[in-house]
Amino acid sequence: MNDKIQVGIIGGAGYTGGELLRILINHPFVNIAFVQSNSQAGKPVWTTHTDLLGDTDLTFSGPADEDEELDLDVIFLCSGHGASKTFMTEHEISDDVTVIDLSADFRDESDDFVYGLPELNRDRIAEATRVANPGCFATAIQLALLPLAKAGLLNHDVHVSAITGSTGAGQALVPTTGFTWRNNNVSIYKAFTHQHLAEIRQSLTQLDRIHGGPDFTGAINFVPYRGDFTRGIMANVYTPYGGTLDEAKTLYSSYYAEHPFTHLSDTPIDLKQVVNTNKCLLHLELHNGQLLITSIIDNLTKGASGQAVQNMNLVFGMPENLGLRLKSVAF
Repeated sequence: MNDKIQVGIIGGAGYTGGELLRILINHPFVNIAFVQSNSQAGKPVWTTHTDLLGDTDLTFSGPADEDEELDLDVIFLCSGHGASKTFMTEHEISDDVTVIDLSADFRDESDDFVYGLPELNRDRIAEATRVANPGCFATAIQLALLPLAKAGLLNHDVHVSAITGSTGAGQALVPTTGFTWRNNNVSIYKAFTHQHLAEIRQSLTQLDRIHGGPDFTGAINFVPYRGDFTRGIMANVYTPYGGTLDEAKTLYSSYYAEHPFTHLSDTPIDLKQVVNTNKCLLHLELHNGQLLITSIIDNLTKGASGQAVQNMNLVFGMPENLGLRLKSVAF
């Protein structure tokens, strides 16, 4: 590829915008044309994302300028939920410009957006100009369930207990993200009502229909936890399963064989294996007819900005892992 992809970022001062910048400034075929922020306009990017001092001379621009969008190839929407629909309403974005939205606004595949989970929709994403990036919990849980759904083996209720780091709540300071409240503390929130349930069910139904199976009608009993750490998601998912553990491992290994970021581990897994990477690691156990799938991701990379870049790579016909060979913290 000779010409670099011209990228604009809307809402670049938050956590997902910062992660996107960290990835894209090292992507070999990307030029960041502008980074917009209403709150930080006119300030150098590194004054907000202080670790980028010395890595970029970009300055935040103010409200998105129509002229800035004319020469772009990609716009990433990193503002809060609801802001993306407003942006798309107020700006006429050519179909020649790819839009990748990191909010929840288009995850129902409205307005011609394709749901951007590559392990489910890789071929559709590659043909899309509008991509709705999945939610972080939704990514971890779906990757735990897709092989069962494809095989027609997801026939019972699903139970999920999952914990996320504080960055999943966004950068705005609220009591449940403040250090004094979250430190040495764990709490439940949105039990059985989390907003990501709708997109999980949408994907399972879609996969059932693609492969000729019945729609998934079981309950998804999801209990999310706030964790005492900044990054990462661990989801423990279990459901009745009639096969052997070896058969389940074969099923999962086969499903993800051609997907570069999702891997099955024979040994128990922990969050530090995936923090700061675009990986999802899975581990399977069988207990008295219940298949337990542990799924771990970094909520800001595979659960947000890394997956957005993965989707961009697919749209432009590049290897999915380009610019995403990221090192974990390990210890």
